[in-house]
Order: sequence, then C-alpha cells, then structure tokens
Amino acid sequence: MEKKVLRAKYKQLREALTPVACDEKSLAIANNLLQLDIWSFETYHVFLTIEKLKEINTEYLLNILNGKDKNIVVSKSDFEALTMQHFLLTDNTTLKINNWGIPEPQNGFEVQSQQIDVVFIPLLAFDKQGNRLGYGKGFYDRFLASCKTDCLKIGLSFFEAEDALEFSAYDIPLTHCVTPNKTYRF
Repeated sequence: MEKKVLRAKYKQLREALTPVACDEKSLAIANNLLQLDIWSFETYHVFLTIEKLKEINTEYLLNILNGKDKNIVVSKSDFEALTMQHFLLTDNTTLKINNWGIPEPQNGFEVQSQQIDVVFIPLLAFDKQGNRLGYGKGFYDRFLASCKTDCLKIGLSFFEAEDALEFSAYDIPLTHCVTPNKTYRF
C-alpha cells in the first residue's frame, strides 16, 4: 500500500478512538514497556503527545522513567531545517505547545543525540520488519541517523504491524515496537 494511503488509513483509525480508548491503550503500552529489558540505561528520549492527533499518551511512560530516576530528553522542532534540538526534561523545564500542537521545551540543558541510549518513537504504522511510517517530514529519520549505532529505537503504536511497508535507504528501522497487545523485536 502507498505511504499516502496508509497515512490516511491510520489517521482515520486513530480519529475513531475515544479519549478513554486512547488512555487505556496508552496505559497497556506503558505496562508492556515494563516487560522489556531496557531499564539499565541512563538517557531516554520521549516524544510529548500531540493530543489533537490522538497520539499515544506518554505521561505513563514519563512516570515510569521518573520513578526509575532516569534522564529524560524531549525535543524542540525546527520546521524550516526539519531538525530537532534535544533538552533534558527537569522540574524547571518550561513547555509550550507550538503551532503544530507539539509540547516543546522553551529552555533547559541541551543534550546531544550521541548521549541518548533509548528513543521512543511516534508513528502512524509499522511493519513486521521494523520499518515505520511517520508523518512524512523525516524528523525522526534525521535524528536517529545522528544517534549512536547501538541506540534502541522503540516505536509505540496503538495498532498491530502491517505485513510490509514501502521504505527508502534514508528510513531508519526500529529495534522494537510496542502495542497494547504485543511487543515486536526486530
């Protein structure tokens, strides 16, 4: 299936979810993440939820990371350069929702991509080989390409895997994807 068609399909599937269903599925994903052997690392990058797009609620994941006293990194997007700048999330970090509905840090300590051990990745769809379909701007592919080679790349999805997705040489595959019902390892 073409990327454009798949994006439309998964946006529609998300739109059909009730707020209660989004929360229940987000909690199930967080509980499944607890079963992974990923908690010995120090620095974790987490996307902050775009509520209007019914993305996975990462508050549950943030609570887990805080409870484990981990370094949490969040990003600020540059929509002209299509890049992200990363900041340590602390009690003093001010977040502001940008024009796209993304909560972003307004201040803080910058963190370089090479310092990040685990990246939790938003996506619309993924396949059984670890390829993912995002919103199409390439922010995460550029970011992941700058991370260290052994960085874990964990997709979070409300839905199960497609058999196969179109992908290009620039697409960075996942190492894992966690859904409410299953954990995939690639």
